[in-house]
Amino acid sequence: MSDFNELASEFLAQKRIAVAGVSRKEGETANGIYRTLRDKGYTVFAVNPHADMVEGDPCYPNMQAIPGGVDGVVIVTSPEVTRQVVQDCVAAGVPRVWMHNNTFMPSSVSDEATRLCRENDIRVIAGGCPMMFFDPFHKCMKWVLGVTGRLPQG
Repeated sequence: MSDFNELASEFLAQKRIAVAGVSRKEGETANGIYRTLRDKGYTVFAVNPHADMVEGDPCYPNMQAIPGGVDGVVIVTSPEVTRQVVQDCVAAGVPRVWMHNNTFMPSSVSDEATRLCRENDIRVIAGGCPMMFFDPFHKCMKWVLGVTGRLPQG
């Protein structure tokens, strides 16, 4: 198993996961990840400082505001915002971060945020997408990225 598969399996074994970057617009990538995790039985928390409700659920302004904390955070933001989200993760004691990367579109990955995770003992996945473990299209994409050596490494 690659570092990516090991890190992803460990991340997805958690039950309380936040998704940072959800939108009031339902068709956004972060919202799709949020819905999938919710539908798969995870306890998920929407995070967006500019929304009170997302997908019919309460939305939190940052990691520190989530009651009881979370086991991991999927970040689907611009790299500039990713750094702030990771700072919030450090402050809230979040142990795992997954920075989303859409293969064909801009990534959430920030080298500075990745470094900040490592400096604070946060297990980080810098790229890829949780959907690669749930959705047939994304599973195929994971296979292609694996064959071409483009899956993120730990």
